Amino acid sequence: MLFSKKIVKSSLDAIKINVSVGENQLLKKVLDNINSNDEIKTLWKIMNVMAIDRLGMSDHGPTHFNIVANNGQRLIKILEKNNISMSIVTDFGLTNDHAEAVVFLACIMHDLGISIHRDGHEGYSLFIARDILKEILSFLPIEERMVVTSEILHAIISHRANGKPKTVEAGIMRIADAIDMGKGRSRITYKRGEVNIYSESDLAINNVEILEGNKKPIEIRIHMTNPAGVFQVDEIMTEKLVGSNLEKFVTITAYMMIGSSEQLYKEYSV
Repeated sequence: MLFSKKIVKSSLDAIKINVSVGENQLLKKVLDNINSNDEIKTLWKIMNVMAIDRLGMSDHGPTHFNIVANNGQRLIKILEKNNISMSIVTDFGLTNDHAEAVVFLACIMHDLGISIHRDGHEGYSLFIARDILKEILSFLPIEERMVVTSEILHAIISHRANGKPKTVEAGIMRIADAIDMGKGRSRITYKRGEVNIYSESDLAINNVEILEGNKKPIEIRIHMTNPAGVFQVDEIMTEKLVGSNLEKFVTITAYMMIGSSEQLYKEYSV
């Protein structure tokens, strides 16, 4: 028996992005607009067909973007608490509320180009995101809308390999994306029998925590079950951290169960 793969309205209605907005009414409005936008929800479903079914990659749908969005908000809140100025505040005189909206929207839109192709998807994401942002940000004055849009697009293009973020917000998004690693990320490819160093390394990572650090404002703590997890940290996390413009604010630590206790296995500080 064949099951229909047609994308239907009811399946879109079930998709919700959940992040804490606190007292940020601008972010609340943006979140409401995203959760009622069927265009971006449909694109997320299309992207997962391309990523999982056609390319054998890991999840690149709403689950991934919900995780990345929450990572981004956690990172920006810690930096704000440590009085780190956001670029949209320093360069354009806007507010931290705008900065949080930039990080959120970049986090959920950075891979939209995968709906077209994986190769060069960062560039394709720009024109897709720009069209959607016109509607999502329509409540903002035109001047604010154009600044916020430009900062989001900069963050999107800066998450590519060798991307060089020039804003704090873009650096946050780059790291927030990399932090989505671990067993949940590899579950689809592993179940399909596609075992490789990436899936094995993902499976070795129990979870990732974003903590307030001691040496630097942020500590990204990775909990591993075996040394295979170090591959992910070495190949992905350090590549994303280096050149993020946030190196001086972030320390990465990898912890592993050794005997009956969890111990520090490796520490990265750029």
